[in-house]
Amino acid sequence: MSGPIRVLLADDETLVRGALAALLELEADLTVVAEAASGAEAIAAASSARPDIALLDLEMPPGDGLTAAAEIHGALGIPVVMVTRHARPGVLRRALAAGVRGFVPKTTPVTRLAVIIREVHGGRRHVDADIAAAALTELPCPLTARELEVLRAARHGATIAQIAEAVHLAPGTVRNYLSTAMAKLHAPTRYAAARSAWQQGWI
Repeated sequence: MSGPIRVLLADDETLVRGALAALLELEADLTVVAEAASGAEAIAAASSARPDIALLDLEMPPGDGLTAAAEIHGALGIPVVMVTRHARPGVLRRALAAGVRGFVPKTTPVTRLAVIIREVHGGRRHVDADIAAAALTELPCPLTARELEVLRAARHGATIAQIAEAVHLAPGTVRNYLSTAMAKLHAPTRYAAARSAWQQGWI
């Protein structure tokens, strides 16, 4: 008989992570071998612990779990289940592109989550039905890759100079991209445009 499925658990909320780890440990065929509070910690933990599967929270400031998911799946070949509190439509497409095999809301009962972990570990894919339905009705993104890049950098209140440095563009070019993005999204400010793009799951 093979051993239990070894799980990496990543969530920036300590209380939530601890409670989930304790509940998953009650499942006879699951064991939590590593915990992380950020995407960077999750990548490091996956590299050292080499779990059978990674369970990642989507919202882990300052970034999100998608970057970690892409690294953990792409570099290490470990399947990833993504858990999210806010199932924004465009995120599912980005998650699937990052190699995520499971996508579920945080409201999922732990007993059901355990079943999904087993399914994904066994090679299947699981996407919550409501999230999938929302993704099917999402609006097409009108923004270019560069416009998305500058909005992503602008989201947390960065100045034009800081955005320019982050995306390696001249400040004037950054202003042009931001102005175009604002016009496309009918947003009065770059922060409003960034928030709108984030809410759609485009950034």
